Amino acid sequence: MDEAIEAVGVVKSYGAVQVLKGVDLSVRSGSVAALLGPNGAGKTTMVRILATLTTADAGEAAVAGCDVRRERSEVRRRISLTGQYAALDELQTGMENLRMMAGLTGMNGRKAKARSAELLGQFDLEHAADRRVKTYSGGMRRRLDIAAGLVGSPSVIFLDEPTTGLDVRSRHTMWSVVSQLARSGVTVLLTTQYLEEADHLADRVAVLDQGRIVAEGTPAQLKQRVGGHRLDLTTTDHAAFSRLRAELGARAMAADARELTLSVATDGTAAEVRSLLDELDPAHDAIDRFSTHGTSLDDVFIALTGRAAVAGDGGGPASPGGSEREAAHV
Repeated sequence: MDEAIEAVGVVKSYGAVQVLKGVDLSVRSGSVAALLGPNGAGKTTMVRILATLTTADAGEAAVAGCDVRRERSEVRRRISLTGQYAALDELQTGMENLRMMAGLTGMNGRKAKARSAELLGQFDLEHAADRRVKTYSGGMRRRLDIAAGLVGSPSVIFLDEPTTGLDVRSRHTMWSVVSQLARSGVTVLLTTQYLEEADHLADRVAVLDQGRIVAEGTPAQLKQRVGGHRLDLTTTDHAAFSRLRAELGARAMAADARELTLSVATDGTAAEVRSLLDELDPAHDAIDRFSTHGTSLDDVFIALTGRAAVAGDGGGPASPGGSEREAAHV
């Protein structure tokens, strides 16, 4: 089976507000796909539909070869869902949590203990196996939470904002865990607003905005859409900022009036940078300083959605509007 996840024309409304407006999504088996979107874009709602926790109003979806509407039990046997917050018993130890989950899947005592020990080792939690979870750090809890979801050896795992609230070191540890899952053959669908996370982990990225997929591709392909590099300009005053912003028009990738900064796409060569500076500031009195950077997914996100990513997506209703539906083959 080439595709672990297939969704076509998925629609979902909450009351009068349409959250998903015909989403097409395809994720290859054994890959890591990232679903990006601003707060309220519908990311969590899409994951809940794929995980059989919510029913779509229209459209079709299949996970691990099973229809999410007609074969819910089969889908649930083959997947794992890790939400934004760890679902663990804090009064139990790490080992006890995993053995409890193994028992719920039908494993006998010996197999449950062996599988739990295996996962504790895989997630670098052996040293804390007999400690109560309430003594764990945030990063350790997240690792144990994912380990609990892997007790039954699922073929597809959904990670909904897996590093929310973690410090930088814990976030990087989680990235290592996700990479290990992909190398083991597990298909991972990741929702995140940490764009660096998607850039680092994902084979393919789909950007969801106002209930529609507005772009999809590899991180490199998406970055190429807004230019291989970015020229950041700081103007000398507000008058210069206003003039340059008006002159750049749609060419401006970002603009911050408070900081007097503007960004424009460039190929990164010295010749084009000099040409842009001469074009925008022929009198050499409008630009105070400049710098060049490689384009990031943050630039793509701003260009596509008109705003920066912000933390926290409850998966509730999105704002109405948006462009026509596009297909995402992730």
